[in-house]
Amino acid sequence: MNAMPAGWRATVPFAVMCVGMFVALLDIQIVASSLQNIGGGLSAAQDEISWVQTAYLIAEIVVIPLSGWLTRVFSTRWLFTGSALGFALASLLCGAAWNIDSMMVFRALQGMLGASMIPTVFTSSFHYFEGQRRIYAAAVVGTIASIAPTLGPVIGGWITDTLNWHWLFYVNLVPGLLVALGVAALVDIDEPNLSLLGDADYPGIVLMAIGLGTLEYVLEEGARWNWFGDATIRDCAWIAVVAGALFVIRSLTYSKPVVDLRALGNRNFLLGCILSFVTGIGIFSTIYLTPLFLGYVRGFSAWQTGVALFSTGAASLVGVPIYVALGRKVDLRWLMMFGLASFGVAMWSYSFITHDWGGEQLLVPQILRGFPQVFAVGPAVTLGLGSLAPARLPYASGLFNMMRNLGGAVGIAAGDAILNDQTNRHFLAIASNLTPANPAMERLLTGLSARLSAALSSADAGQHAALRQLHDIAYREAATMAYADAFRAIMVAFVLATLLVPLMRKVAAPAQPPQNTH
Repeated sequence: MNAMPAGWRATVPFAVMCVGMFVALLDIQIVASSLQNIGGGLSAAQDEISWVQTAYLIAEIVVIPLSGWLTRVFSTRWLFTGSALGFALASLLCGAAWNIDSMMVFRALQGMLGASMIPTVFTSSFHYFEGQRRIYAAAVVGTIASIAPTLGPVIGGWITDTLNWHWLFYVNLVPGLLVALGVAALVDIDEPNLSLLGDADYPGIVLMAIGLGTLEYVLEEGARWNWFGDATIRDCAWIAVVAGALFVIRSLTYSKPVVDLRALGNRNFLLGCILSFVTGIGIFSTIYLTPLFLGYVRGFSAWQTGVALFSTGAASLVGVPIYVALGRKVDLRWLMMFGLASFGVAMWSYSFITHDWGGEQLLVPQILRGFPQVFAVGPAVTLGLGSLAPARLPYASGLFNMMRNLGGAVGIAAGDAILNDQTNRHFLAIASNLTPANPAMERLLTGLSARLSAALSSADAGQHAALRQLHDIAYREAATMAYADAFRAIMVAFVLATLLVPLMRKVAAPAQPPQNTH
């Protein structure tokens, strides 16, 4: 490695780590366009399928905040190497899953083992680069954080239709092994300190895991079980609140907490975490909701869904060089406001969705959503993390990245809840108008009955089939209206986030990179 030119000694190991981060983030959504295929292969009900994504997210959420401490214990090199190897092994197990329960366990294992790769890349960018080059590094990291989940459904759809859904996970084996070998050979940032295992805040770790885990369960299963009308949901909600409160108290009073909550006293970092949470809601929930709509309402295959979503990834790539060019001349806060506001406009345009929307109708909304992603994510890295002292970066980076993934988990769960509640509400409203007093409905039903009676050679069978078709049409429209409601809710979150950006302070990049902070 020492034989490399000085610039390459930073760029090459950083690039290898970025590949690991890309694969870990890609796998959150690589299943998005193939949920029907996976659900069918595992005999899973529709309301269970979202756990293929949520199990991965929740495991990442728990482990990501621990990455700073884990880095100090095992070093950046060996933590990243172990994460890449573990991720590859867990991917192999996911491909071999035999039912939805085993898939949930293996996906959680996959998310847990690969989680540390994400914040470690964020921290390493501040080690390897200085001055203006940090804006470029932040743009790369921000691009990966936004594009990888976006490309997931496209790549996943092609793999599923070309091979089968098992290969969504098997394809991780080679990249995982290559990243592990590359990081072990090239990355040399710090040294392991196993003595830290002796005085770690294990109670804090347990409280955090319990709090986040039960919170996500409440969010994911609440709509299915009538929220607090169900005893289990009530109990889990109380556990989440109590464990979360105890974790906060523990982290603020213990001398060596695993998560640096005190960093939230820094205004930029606090706002950066909030904005990271909102961008997580937008990025992950839209990439969950859109394939779900195309699969269940439009009846698209995995590949058709991936193609329909491709414009988002393409628009994201186009936005990167423009962001890099503007980042040298324009206040990052203005760029961030543009990114968040554009995402909000995109969600507003999504809210006009109808049952016949496909790739053509989604083109403009997805461009509006994809192009500004790096503008929303990149400045948050520079303004949020860049405002902290180098020694705090490892611990704070974990919290910062957790907020984005927590936003994704909350967004997916909230999206599911809105779909369930609003579909039922809209269906009842539509059905209340489908009475004999409605002339249009009577004409439609009469026409359907006549055509189907002729086809089925039975008036009774034709009338029954016509009623079934009428029910399906009403349900389709109710579901479509529920998707529009979900997109409007995301829009409101981005409007509020845009208004917070002016509260952030401008951050000047330091002239020299931090030395070994571990």
